[in-house]
Amino acid sequence: MFSGIVAATGRIRKAERRKAGLRLTVDAGTLPLRDVAIGDSIALNGVCLTVVARAPKSFGVDVSRETLRCTVGLDKPGEINLEKALRMSDRLDGHLVLGHVDGVGKVVRFEAVGENRLLRMRVPADLARYIARKGSIAVHGVSLTVNAVRGAEFEVNLIPHTLAVTTLKGLRTGDRVNLEMDPLARYAERLFRRK
Repeated sequence: MFSGIVAATGRIRKAERRKAGLRLTVDAGTLPLRDVAIGDSIALNGVCLTVVARAPKSFGVDVSRETLRCTVGLDKPGEINLEKALRMSDRLDGHLVLGHVDGVGKVVRFEAVGENRLLRMRVPADLARYIARKGSIAVHGVSLTVNAVRGAEFEVNLIPHTLAVTTLKGLRTGDRVNLEMDPLARYAERLFRRK
């Protein structure tokens, strides 16, 4: 489980084809790895993956074909957001993020509003019902507060700190990103759905 508070940006250095998907070698950037062991979970752009190899400043993860099918940004070298899994004693500054991407959204607007950036995204129609004004959503693993919802589009405001410490600063209109809906919305739907 994660909080959606990105700890560092790193870089996929290598993506090697395997029978079951890809093996990624990830440079951890400023993410400290001294407490990371093989078998631990790290979120890459919001996708929970298991550490299968470790070096002093990098780690390896395997990405299945199914994960590659339903996410973006894990199939080639590039900059990524990184977050280690929460410990029970950690502060929860964002919201509960499982690292299980629900779908891929598309950037339809990304523009400056003073020092901030307005980000408008379009989501698959079947996911739109889980997005609520002032609710939470994870975009490429970053916990954000929804400011407006119109049909299958929503808007968030990115403050300078978020832009400085995540990969979201590099978004452009038309880009695709990993989305995870607030898990509480999914459980609420399940509880209140008529049989």
